Amino acid sequence: MELETLLVDVADGVALVTINRPEVRNAISRQVQDDLRRVLDAFRDDDAVGALVLTGAGDRAFVAGADIAQLRDYDLHTGLASDMQRLYDEVEAYPKPTIAAVNGYALGGGCELAMACDLRIAATSARFGLPETNLSVLPGAGGTQRMARLVGTGLAIDLVLTGRMLTAAEALAAGLVTRVAEPDALLDTAREVARTILAKGPLAVRLATLVIRSGMDADQRTGLVVERLAQALLYTTDDKREGAEAFLAKRTPSWSAR
Repeated sequence: MELETLLVDVADGVALVTINRPEVRNAISRQVQDDLRRVLDAFRDDDAVGALVLTGAGDRAFVAGADIAQLRDYDLHTGLASDMQRLYDEVEAYPKPTIAAVNGYALGGGCELAMACDLRIAATSARFGLPETNLSVLPGAGGTQRMARLVGTGLAIDLVLTGRMLTAAEALAAGLVTRVAEPDALLDTAREVARTILAKGPLAVRLATLVIRSGMDADQRTGLVVERLAQALLYTTDDKREGAEAFLAKRTPSWSAR
């Protein structure tokens, strides 16, 4: 797979996807979006890849936002098409775990990409922000919605209206990220988290993520019903029996995703 803007490395079931435009702080262009879609499509049904880690090239930025040179020419039709928002929806709904390894600035579209991932691990040098109002636009790739769900309405409004940035420590305290690592340990930490997830029952991991995300858009009673149905489905699987038998026999389970 030849990609103009991404580097991809697969090892031990984990695909490391690096946005490789360090000269513009890995800004999200139309080509980056196209390449990301190709990667998502390629790995969706690839049994050799169980999880994806997304990061940025260099040590200055994860993704510093959208490509402003292209943004300058966006119009009403571009906004209504909302290609970036639809791409990030694909990331959020991806059937395999996604982890953002945030190695520097995650601003605008970069922060929105990280929020669309299942987990966010930040280097101590990382910075997060939604500065779109500086350009008289708003965070239109899911930022207004995902930020509020992750950190609460009050802080989300503060970040969007002021454009201020959060440090990695502040992002951890607010619940925007789940872990913080030293910069030189960031990718190893992300890969280790991915491998930990891959050691679990794959159907359980997939359904757990689906239930949690579905429940966020429903009342608690509806979420509990979805949870109950997902659990009932898992009770019928070969992997449920394998997990119980492996635990009782004190051996490592062999998952079949059935």
